[in-house]
Amino acid sequence: MTTNATIAVLPGDGIGPEITAEARAVLELVAQHAGHSFSFSEHLIGGAAIDATGQPLPADTLAACRDAHAVLLGAVGGPKWDDPNAAIRPEQGLLGIRRELGLFANLRPVKAQPLFADSSPLKPERIAGVDMLIVRELTGGIYFGQPRGRERDSDGTGEERGFNTMVYSESEVRRIARLAFDAARKRRKLVTSVDKANVLDTSRLWRSVVSEVAGDYPDVTLEHQLVDSCAMRLITAANSFDVIVTGNMFGDILSDEASVITGSLGMLPSASLGVPSGDDALPRGLYEPIHGSAPDIAGRGIANPLATILSAAMLLRHSLGLAKEAAAVESAVDAALASGARTSDMLSTAESGSGQASQALSTHEMGALVCKELQQQL
Repeated sequence: MTTNATIAVLPGDGIGPEITAEARAVLELVAQHAGHSFSFSEHLIGGAAIDATGQPLPADTLAACRDAHAVLLGAVGGPKWDDPNAAIRPEQGLLGIRRELGLFANLRPVKAQPLFADSSPLKPERIAGVDMLIVRELTGGIYFGQPRGRERDSDGTGEERGFNTMVYSESEVRRIARLAFDAARKRRKLVTSVDKANVLDTSRLWRSVVSEVAGDYPDVTLEHQLVDSCAMRLITAANSFDVIVTGNMFGDILSDEASVITGSLGMLPSASLGVPSGDDALPRGLYEPIHGSAPDIAGRGIANPLATILSAAMLLRHSLGLAKEAAAVESAVDAALASGARTSDMLSTAESGSGQASQALSTHEMGALVCKELQQQL
């Protein structure tokens, strides 16, 4: 447990500054009422950092994150920097901080909210009872493998080709698998390992190592599934999953698919965790909502801050060891929603058409309501 913590805040781009401000207010309230001491420092990342320094991850930002117990991130990117051929891009800041901090595991809880069943693209019976945790390996695989690049063929045609390399080592697979099995032990004791072992040698290694690790967890059931069939099962039977563990690219795609089936993208947090520095140490982590920077509504004060606030709850639980306080934040969010509070993105088409959209809370109003409910929880 860490009661005197340093937290680096990276607001980023778009709505990032607005939503991180509300999450920070929640964390400050937790510290005030629960007898902790949290110190905060804000730093640039992404497009804002490119504009100010020419780099998406400035050296002082990285140094501050290395010195912090945890990092709270808003979002990166936007149309201003949206050129995939650019040499410097906001997303490089995010990939860079994952690599430099050794954040090898991304945790994305996906839980259906009955209140938003009508907003899901799936029928209510398809999402009833959905409560899964997607564990994505974050620092290996095709996003980081070498060689990679673009080159012209030397056979006289001059045709250009691009190439990336998918690489995983036994140790990389083993550590992410153990994290998934440990998580499943605290849940419903089912791990679904997702790969493409019918085609890829990398996946065949993945499957064999995960199966080996499963031997140390006789109380947890392991099932293997190919990524394409898993994508279909997320639509047809999402409530059959407990913990999904998979590689970097597959996890990137599947977690985004899973995030929208609940009908409330603005409610979904995430945590990216590193390796603890000692046997009793807590992992340093980066915590962020899964939605993007939403540049179309940036600066309007209408963004939904709840995914960022719930990310702050994950920060309390995983990097500071403050499980009671984390549960209090989550309960406060539930209480706010139960009271009928909504931001504009959470209103259904029917509600908007009836004129109820005018009753939507602003970003700050929703954050303030969560803080009010939180005072009752602490």
